[in-house]
Amino acid sequence: MSNPPHILFLFLDGVGLGQPDFEHNPFVTAEIPNLTRLLNGQRPLADTPRTESERAVFIPTDAALGVPGVPQSATGQATIVTGLNVPELTGGHWGPKPHPGIVEVIQRESLFIKLRQRGLEAALLNAYPQPYFDNITSGRRNYSAIPLAVVAGGYSLLTAEDMHKGRAFSVDFTGEGWRRDLDPDAPLYSAREAGHKLAEVAQTRSFSFFDHWATDYAGHRSDLAEARHLLENFDAVLGGLLEVWDDEAGLIVITSDHGNLEDLSHKHHTLNRVPTLVVGQARREFADGLTDLTHFAPAVLKALQAGG
Repeated sequence: MSNPPHILFLFLDGVGLGQPDFEHNPFVTAEIPNLTRLLNGQRPLADTPRTESERAVFIPTDAALGVPGVPQSATGQATIVTGLNVPELTGGHWGPKPHPGIVEVIQRESLFIKLRQRGLEAALLNAYPQPYFDNITSGRRNYSAIPLAVVAGGYSLLTAEDMHKGRAFSVDFTGEGWRRDLDPDAPLYSAREAGHKLAEVAQTRSFSFFDHWATDYAGHRSDLAEARHLLENFDAVLGGLLEVWDDEAGLIVITSDHGNLEDLSHKHHTLNRVPTLVVGQARREFADGLTDLTHFAPAVLKALQAGG
């Protein structure tokens, strides 16, 4: 079996595997038929074992990495995009934004640098509004780990123009938030249409990454209704994506950096393992040996090298 020529990496910020708590875990009550179908009817909870279904492998994944303390965004994301145990290397879990030590690791070891060195096309599919770029240029804002990894590899972040041309997406996938808050003329998709569009865009390059940071924000707000809405919207997008995705031609990888959304009894991160799903014909090869956040970057490079 050949490995895939392209990978779509869907990163869900702050999503862990929690207890079957109806009051505080939105995964228990949300309508998520596409996710549960990939888990053979199970919901992604703390006691859900590693599972293989007809299209996917589900892997409970360690985000703590043997380092004391609660996992944080900067070090967790940096670990995903470098393949290194960044909290161990830099003195502990840290976030939300990278400190100089984390920045140095990302700028030296980013997965996107290695993709560029191999001549592979890659992109972060999130659209960024012009004020974001203005604030980065002026120093009023610093990159978080994922866009830092992208620009370290020499790839440009995508813009509002890219979204209008169908090459990039708002954080909610559908464009609803952009229309409401930023641009009344932004493209608008149904969740299903957004899934179809994700598949179309991902097929144009070797590696596409999407940062769904809204889940972590909802976890910090501890709003069950908002969390359920986000999960149900993501599940509907996933349904559209799965309808048109060619399992023989590519992989979908879904994971997170730390827990949060799965326990709304408080507004902080958790020590829970995070859910990983790998969809596609080459899922077993990609998931082989995958147990923690350090394994994603090497698995991406191995799959794309073999696929090329």
